[in-house]
Amino acid sequence: MPSLWKSWIKKGKIKKKYRYQDYKTPYEKLRSIPDAQKYLKESITLKMLDEIARRNTDNEMAEKAQLARDKLFDTIIAS
Repeated sequence: MPSLWKSWIKKGKIKKKYRYQDYKTPYEKLRSIPDAQKYLKESITLKMLDEIARRNTDNEMAEKAQLARDKLFDTIIAS
């Protein structure tokens, strides 16, 4: 699901600006960071993430994340 990312505008004062072109999925935001590979675990590569992104739509990935989160909380509540 796309998110709106802040742009910091500096003209005398620092202001947060939310611009239409800053709507990106978290994965798109990660890919836009220079040298993004250094923020990933050593066993994960951008190439692996690209393949996962190609296999699933944004909505399918959001649904999988929601199911994983629900399963995690069910486990916590059951203990």
